[in-house]
Amino acid sequence: MLRQIGTELKNHAPFTIFGAITGIVIMVIFQRLPRGVSYNIFYILHPIHVLLSSLVTASMYELHKCGRLKIKCNIWVLLIIGYVGSIGIATLSDSIIPYLGEVLLGMPNRDIHIGFIEKWWLVNPLAILGVIIAYSRPTTKFPHAGHVLLSTWASLFHIIMALGGGLYFFSYIVILFFLFLAVWIPCCTSDIVFPLLFVREKSN
Repeated sequence: MLRQIGTELKNHAPFTIFGAITGIVIMVIFQRLPRGVSYNIFYILHPIHVLLSSLVTASMYELHKCGRLKIKCNIWVLLIIGYVGSIGIATLSDSIIPYLGEVLLGMPNRDIHIGFIEKWWLVNPLAILGVIIAYSRPTTKFPHAGHVLLSTWASLFHIIMALGGGLYFFSYIVILFFLFLAVWIPCCTSDIVFPLLFVREKSN
C-alpha cells in the first residue's frame, strides 16, 4: 500500500505542478479582482470540485472492491466513503491549506470558508450526486484530471479573496508552494488512497 501511495504521488506531481503554474498565471491576471467576485468564483469551483471528488472516490471503491467481486456495492457504504472522502479532503485542499498560506503571508482579508457549512445547501447535495453517478456508472479518468485543476483554481480564488493589494515576488513563490501542496497530497488521498484503504481492509 505504501509503495502504491508513493507511486501515485510521484505520477501525479508533474500534472499538479502544471496546475499550480496555471494558478499563478491566473493570479497575475486577476489579483485585483473584487473580493465579492472571487468569493462567487470560489463557490462555483469548490462545489464542482466536491462533485468530481465524490464521483472519483466512490468510483475507485466500487471498481476495486465491488467490480472485482462482480457485485453491486451497498449504496450506503458507497455514500459514506464518497461523502467523507470528498467533503473532508476538498475542505482541506480548497480552504484550510490556502488559509494557512494566507496567514503565513499576513494577507489582510484572510478568512476560512468551509463550504459544506457555509453553503451546506449547495456543497452537500453535490457530494451526494457524485456518489449516485458513481453507483450508476463508475469512472475515474477524466474526473480525476478535472478534479486536480478545479482544486487548484478553487484554492487560488480562496487566496485571491484574501488579497489586499499587489504581491511581491516572494509571495508568488509561497503561493505556488501552497497551491501545489493543497492539491498534490489531498487530491491523491481523496481519489486514490482513501477508497483503497477500505478495499484493503475489507479484503483481509
